[in-house]
Amino acid sequence: MCGIVGVVGNDNTTKILLNGLEKLEYRGYDSAGIYVNNEKGKDFLVKETGKISDLEKEVSDDVLGDIGIGHTRWATHGEPSVANAHPHYSSDNRFYLVHNGVITNYADLKAKYLSDVTFVSQTDTEVAVQLVDYFAVKDGMETEAAFRKALSLIEGSYAFAMIDKEEPDRIFVAKNKSPLLIGLGKGFNVICSDAFAMLDSTHDFVEIHDGEVVILKKDSVNISTLDGKKVTRDSYRVELDASDISKGTYDTFMLKEIDEQPAVMRKISSHYFDGKKINVDQKMLKDVADADRLYIVAAGTSYHAALVGKDIFENLADVPVDVELASEFGYHMPKLSKKPFFIFLSQSGETADSRQVLVKVNELGFHSLTMTNVPNSTLSREATYTMELLAGPEIAVASTKAYTANIAVEAVLAKAMGELKGVKAAKDLDLQGQLALAANAIQTIVDEKDKFNKIADDYLTGKNDAFYIGRGIDYALSLEAALKLKEISYIHSEGFAAGELKHGTISLIEKDTPVFAYINDGIGAAHTRGNIQEVTARGAHVLVIASKKYAEKGDQVIIPEINEMISPIVSVVPAQLIAYYASLARGNNVDQPRNLAKSVTVE
Repeated sequence: MCGIVGVVGNDNTTKILLNGLEKLEYRGYDSAGIYVNNEKGKDFLVKETGKISDLEKEVSDDVLGDIGIGHTRWATHGEPSVANAHPHYSSDNRFYLVHNGVITNYADLKAKYLSDVTFVSQTDTEVAVQLVDYFAVKDGMETEAAFRKALSLIEGSYAFAMIDKEEPDRIFVAKNKSPLLIGLGKGFNVICSDAFAMLDSTHDFVEIHDGEVVILKKDSVNISTLDGKKVTRDSYRVELDASDISKGTYDTFMLKEIDEQPAVMRKISSHYFDGKKINVDQKMLKDVADADRLYIVAAGTSYHAALVGKDIFENLADVPVDVELASEFGYHMPKLSKKPFFIFLSQSGETADSRQVLVKVNELGFHSLTMTNVPNSTLSREATYTMELLAGPEIAVASTKAYTANIAVEAVLAKAMGELKGVKAAKDLDLQGQLALAANAIQTIVDEKDKFNKIADDYLTGKNDAFYIGRGIDYALSLEAALKLKEISYIHSEGFAAGELKHGTISLIEKDTPVFAYINDGIGAAHTRGNIQEVTARGAHVLVIASKKYAEKGDQVIIPEINEMISPIVSVVPAQLIAYYASLARGNNVDQPRNLAKSVTVE
């Protein structure tokens, strides 16, 4: 959720840090700070609440150096404030440290070792830097030894970067459960939570694994395990163009990413199909096809994509599917089938809740697949197999193209499994053709932006509540549509199975309550029409979003026809645009909604 950057050995350190923090803004944050040290022994600590632009105003021209660390903070322990912002420092101003993650035993460490220390923040992070200082100063340890000693006592998740003023030629780095990378520059090196942050400086990166410690200098990268065993690891290259992570001519990333969805569908089709042959790892395909049950584990928007995937896998691959919330599954794992296979959906590949499930799955010896938009991410690296979403960088916090990409890639795998198992539905489905139809249908919808801007104005201006309803595949879609609206417009919005309205929820309907009804599911179409009449009779202001096949006179939004199983790829787009324009009308930051983060790297 937070972001870390660091530089050693570059005279433009301050500029690189600030630029890197700007690139990490999409992850979500409420304060930021940098610490810079120069060869003359002068150092600078600058912290501020609000945006990176607010921090930049506090950075004077003399804040220069060749080593530094920076951080964007999303508050966990303590309110957003300058005191709670990172970097944190020891009482003697010797050590400066930034941290992502949550230290679960910070209170115990504070009581046992630091009872006589005066703390200036409410954070768990300050305990870590004060602990290093305790071992270095009171116990007389060398800095690296003190750092390792502190790490051996700390429990929870962390990505640490620390500078010692007495050794200002190196950054001490460590990670456990929180993402962190080393970037290799020419005559200097960097660290970052996300490669995006440092693409202006390098495209070559080295992974850090959990339980490893790195001593980073301008001309060396020394990696070792916590118990001191040396680790050698090759670098890898990130092939991204600056245009991939810029808004270009768009005012917001979210609108750009909504508009990119037709291209994403075409890219998935061209990558995963070679003529009529599906291009997937055959070993993986046999492995997953042999399973007696699939467990799809995800969170947030990815969870909603998994609910759609359940229907796709059960119909095309003829296999039972359980969809599990990562935050629940890791702590309340149900009785598993005899031959389970686990599929993890994660845009970032760093979702902490999903990773803690994957760790348990690996311990149990089961095989797994990660579907992610970020190759070389933690979930990608630690799962047995990976399938890329190929959506390109998604910067806006509210996921759009990763959701539709996930459904498309799920369909690719399900069709491949079904063909291998001889399932007629899989053989009969022209998925290439359907993805082409989806791309064209999405393009038709995004070309009508003015229409959805007006819908948002007519239905949501001055409203505090709204509901999406549907049956079957449309119920799964309604959950995602409602999430899009609530997370960026801050309008209370819920998705409901249309048939459940009469079991309590209809009591919430009053005059002019916005109700958006989906009708793409043929089996439930007539029944959903009845539910529309029920809420209309109670004064609801209803908008019907219907597939052309099931549309009736008076329906306001008609969706081009596409196979029902993958219809959410197209039908979600009106909801994305309605949420977008409702948010704009309220003056909200569409790309960075309050209290939210793009990569949820804490449990």
